[in-house]
Amino acid sequence: MIEIPSRLEGKTFPLYKLEQLLKPLGYTIGGNWDYDHGSFDYKIDDEAGYQFLRVPFEAIDGQLDSHGTTVKLGRPFLLSHKYQIGIDDHADGGNLGAAFNQFAEPQDPDATFPEKYIDIGKALVKDLESQLLD
Repeated sequence: MIEIPSRLEGKTFPLYKLEQLLKPLGYTIGGNWDYDHGSFDYKIDDEAGYQFLRVPFEAIDGQLDSHGTTVKLGRPFLLSHKYQIGIDDHADGGNLGAAFNQFAEPQDPDATFPEKYIDIGKALVKDLESQLLD
């Protein structure tokens, strides 16, 4: 994980407005959201896993699944997930288990981030700052 200091940190926005602005740019709400926090993820590449720019946020009024929720942005960071190739050794056995555990566990959820994408991540943050703050 590589943190990228940003003018976005601590800024508040209506979650709906952020979604309307960021989704057309290629951002998605990450699958790690909960009722009080989440993140916008931008997939930079999928070389030997997945490389993302992640922009975390936390709800400051209401819950993320409520209408009109305001969120505060955290410090953006670059993240790399490296997935196993082949069968997951830790998946539940049997046909019933396979029906619910079809995806392999990450081989390394905090894999080393490829250096060649760091400047791209920094440029993405600068672009976000200009889209949201200028």
